[in-house]
Amino acid sequence: MELEAFKNLTFTDFRQPENHRAMSEALAKVRGQLGQQYDIIIGGEQIRCEYQFQSLNPSRREEVVGVFQKGTPGEVDRAISAADEAFSQWSRLPAEERVAYMLTVSRIMKERRLELAAWMVIEVGKSWVEADADVAEGIDFCEFYSREMLRLAAPQSLVEIESEENALEYIPLGVGVIIPPWNFPLAILAGMTFAAVVSGNTVVLKPSSDSPAIAAKLMEIFQEAGLPPGVVNFLTGSGGEIGDTLVKHTRTRFISFTGSKEVGLRIIELAAKHRSGQIWIKRVIAEMGGKDAIVVDSDSDLDEAATDVVAASFGYQGQKCSACSRAIVVDSVYDEFVQKLLEKTRTMIVPGSVEQDDINFGPVINQRAQETIQHFIQVGEKEGKLVMGGEVAASEGFFVPPTIIVDVDRKATIAQEEIFGPVLAVIRAGNYDEAIEIANDTEYGLTGAVYTRDQSKIEQAKREFHVGNLYINRKCTGALVGVHPFGGFNMSGTDSKAGGRDYLLLFTQGKSISQKVT
Repeated sequence: MELEAFKNLTFTDFRQPENHRAMSEALAKVRGQLGQQYDIIIGGEQIRCEYQFQSLNPSRREEVVGVFQKGTPGEVDRAISAADEAFSQWSRLPAEERVAYMLTVSRIMKERRLELAAWMVIEVGKSWVEADADVAEGIDFCEFYSREMLRLAAPQSLVEIESEENALEYIPLGVGVIIPPWNFPLAILAGMTFAAVVSGNTVVLKPSSDSPAIAAKLMEIFQEAGLPPGVVNFLTGSGGEIGDTLVKHTRTRFISFTGSKEVGLRIIELAAKHRSGQIWIKRVIAEMGGKDAIVVDSDSDLDEAATDVVAASFGYQGQKCSACSRAIVVDSVYDEFVQKLLEKTRTMIVPGSVEQDDINFGPVINQRAQETIQHFIQVGEKEGKLVMGGEVAASEGFFVPPTIIVDVDRKATIAQEEIFGPVLAVIRAGNYDEAIEIANDTEYGLTGAVYTRDQSKIEQAKREFHVGNLYINRKCTGALVGVHPFGGFNMSGTDSKAGGRDYLLLFTQGKSISQKVT
């Protein structure tokens, strides 16, 4: 199978009338489907449970996006058994056949691109631009991992000896559990699932309870593409009720997780414990939190730096693990930078209902998130000086305004703990060396950026800024598949490098085969 070289999908330009009209039509179509009930799907069978839960529109907290089944440990057993049964055949399909399925999925996703984006606008409060980029990333994952699987399935280069024929094959692991987040409800969910499935594994997909409708739409695409029953099993429900069961099950071979540090560490702990009947060491691929910083040096372009800090801090309401939550600014330009930061925030951020095309700042995901962010703002007011935002006005949605707190100590709560919302702490550093030191002074190490024109300082950042994704003179969000392999250090996870050439190795195991030549 020969495929063209991978190329990232271009984003939709909604300034074009035909694209604007198509997105408006997609939103209307999705609105006509709100409130439907969705089933669990195990081995191709649709299942309804005794209890259900609702997915709500964070912009309109009373609006039901969909009704979903509350799975139990019983459904966990059935789903893993179905995946286990399907693995025997799926794992033996030639890589080219698995890739063909994935390319069909990619084609359907492209056809339904704006519809998928519209679901994200309504279910998780993404702007048109953010939602479209999410879909594009999901499609990119599908295309990139398909090509990577063909590369891994090809003969691998080994040292040759005369007396033997040798080969190295990458074979799948077994049954995996996919636990994606709500903030990139298609891109990350799809990427984790595609990587596992194209590698020959079968999975139980348990989406976040804040974004199950988008996951259900991807499941529909898997079925439309003809993916054999049991290869992907769709299981909704409370993580607190079924999450541990999924991780601890003796037939679970690996867990692919993206989410909070607390949940990630629990998964790692549970997976590490051997249980009777378990014949393998479970593998955990975990991408967790961040407390990401942008360092602004004295010789940087302050307008450019301020613009990018605003975009990285408040894009999708700060609900990205890669979001800038600390701006660390060298003392000599600190006051000037803060003024530019405030000006840029006022002009760049347009809050409101993200169903409107000109709105780029919507709600946070749910009431618990809103309350948690409010708590951090109250703490931050005591730790620094609140210069923008803070007040949460009464609204039908879960809205929190862009909030900036300056003069924050490097050890302050809001400088150390992940807030996952639109709250930026601005920290003063005496010089560039101290700024890098402050940037490293958290338990996380996901993304970071530095703004400086000094090449020696750039080289210093490359050596000393301890993050998995470092950006120079650009914002710390917006990783592209294949361009910026993504994953972090320390408590930010296992440095999985999603969207990179190492990623599929996490879902496979190497088998060395030697045959004596007679």
